[in-house]
Amino acid sequence: MEFVKIKITGYGSVWLERTAGGREVAGSNPVTPMVFEVQHMKKRVVVALGHRALGTNLPKQMEATRKTSKVIADLIEDGYQVAITHSNAPQVGMIHTAMNEFGKVHEDYTAAPMSVCSAMSQGYIGYDLQNAIREELLNRGIYRTVSTILTQVIVDPYDEAFYTPTKILGRYMNAEEANLERKKGNYVVEETGKGYRRIVSAPNPVSIVEIDAVRTLLDADQIVIACGGGGIPVLRQDNHLKGASAVIEKDLIAGKMAEDVNADELIILTSVEKVKINLGRPDEEALGDITIAEAKRYMEEGHFGEYNMLPKLSASVEFIEKRKGRRAVITSFECLKDALKGKNGTWIKE
Repeated sequence: MEFVKIKITGYGSVWLERTAGGREVAGSNPVTPMVFEVQHMKKRVVVALGHRALGTNLPKQMEATRKTSKVIADLIEDGYQVAITHSNAPQVGMIHTAMNEFGKVHEDYTAAPMSVCSAMSQGYIGYDLQNAIREELLNRGIYRTVSTILTQVIVDPYDEAFYTPTKILGRYMNAEEANLERKKGNYVVEETGKGYRRIVSAPNPVSIVEIDAVRTLLDADQIVIACGGGGIPVLRQDNHLKGASAVIEKDLIAGKMAEDVNADELIILTSVEKVKINLGRPDEEALGDITIAEAKRYMEEGHFGEYNMLPKLSASVEFIEKRKGRRAVITSFECLKDALKGKNGTWIKE
């Protein structure tokens, strides 16, 4: 929420209050200096972009970010303050593979740890995304700074996820390469007929290290890209932050960031118009407006995939429960404009 105060010195004072019906003169005083106080309110939103909004390789990413930038620019034109987070699954896998292959060929270079690959993916995606948004805004006559923040997220070293890794990444390996990974202390999983792949943990986010910078930029009415790929997972060791061999679920960090910047709405953009229950069955149903109680019930009934829709619902519910008046929407970026008018998407409310 943005507040603007203008002070004009003179005889008398008048103050204005913005109400649901507009501005009203609340009172005046003929002696004291005149002060005009105008409150300009903007909704603050966090937008979570799925991999479909970013593409899978460099040419596709540049094309996808140009399309995505139009959606973000629409929000800015509609008066929103916007913070963005995004997926990085294809990109971080590509970077991880490239760095490891390079290290194998050049003996003076070492493979890059997951935390470094995550950091590289934030810069790689953020560069294209912020430039695409900036260009689209300028094309509409809007000048607004767009910034990407290299963002670290502290995780708990005792998180149970470290004992049950679930996120697959990187290229397929043969048995010999898989054994080498195991000797390094990494987890691998076999896919029948295809080979072996690296698998890493997905711990819950505890806190965002650079959150003050995100808040400051939003307060200045700038557009912020942060916590890309779920953020760079780190472990706190006194004053030192040590990179963790893990990835953080993008939707969970979106909810966390939305809470930490005191957002009014959480927008999760994915590949479907609406969330569905009873998927693939005769009684399949697309959800429109639902309450957090209904969302919890659907989660408990097992309607959503653990690594697909479930984190989106979980993040939305947790965000809404922290403060009255909040809401969240899950939809595709093509349908967002209609969703914001109440004509599409799955809205989760109190």
